[in-house]
Amino acid sequence: MRKLVNNGQDRPAKASKRAPGRPRSERAREAILSSTLLFLEDWRNSFADLTIEHVAEAAEVGKATVYRWWPTKAALVADAFAGSVTKKLHFPDTGSVARDMNLQMRQLVKILRSRRGNVVSALLGAGQSDSTLLAAFRERFLKPRRAEAYATLRRGIERGELSASLDLDLLLDALYGPIYMRFLIRHDPLSPEFVDQICATIFLRLEAEARAKAHAVRRDGNRRQEGKPRRSGAGKLQRSYSLQRRKTSEPLVPPKPKELESA
Repeated sequence: MRKLVNNGQDRPAKASKRAPGRPRSERAREAILSSTLLFLEDWRNSFADLTIEHVAEAAEVGKATVYRWWPTKAALVADAFAGSVTKKLHFPDTGSVARDMNLQMRQLVKILRSRRGNVVSALLGAGQSDSTLLAAFRERFLKPRRAEAYATLRRGIERGELSASLDLDLLLDALYGPIYMRFLIRHDPLSPEFVDQICATIFLRLEAEARAKAHAVRRDGNRRQEGKPRRSGAGKLQRSYSLQRRKTSEPLVPPKPKELESA
């Protein structure tokens, strides 16, 4: 493209420089995710109310741009929620498995009680009649959190806080199931104190069982050690004599006592 400059000479126009910062595609992607969250954070809106057209219009992009990154509305909503809370839901490493789980579960409760909780409600509610939505939620949000939880529990096993024979999936369901039940059914308050009760009920028992098993292993080891017969001098001589008999075919005569030799 060419333009006329003030001195009357026809010169090529310089290409405009893009302002420094994030690439345009990244800004568009963040605008799409933000528009999705803002829509669903309003409790009056449901997953069914959300349309790709609305998201594209709010983010000031074309529908094709949205579909370029997310093949379905379910994938978009799951990614929008997961991306907004991932950093807040990392598991710490304090040296205590009970405390690590407690702190992360408290953060989850805090998120569920905020406006982000409306997004989870929309996801789980619509997911009862839309299997693709639940699959997207499991794959993009639950699965990565579950992997971190496994690593946290395995650290507890290595430290001897938990038994190596634990069913980790069953343990995680027992920890998080009550949280989601109160969140969805709302029969009782969902609070940090409730998380403390869950962790105390489960981990006090599990840690006691791990200590009891470790004690039993040490006790059995000590008993086996104490029950081993001690080797006497006569026993060693007899084993040496037997070994010689096995090594040669010639008959061996046991050594004579010194009293007989001097006679």
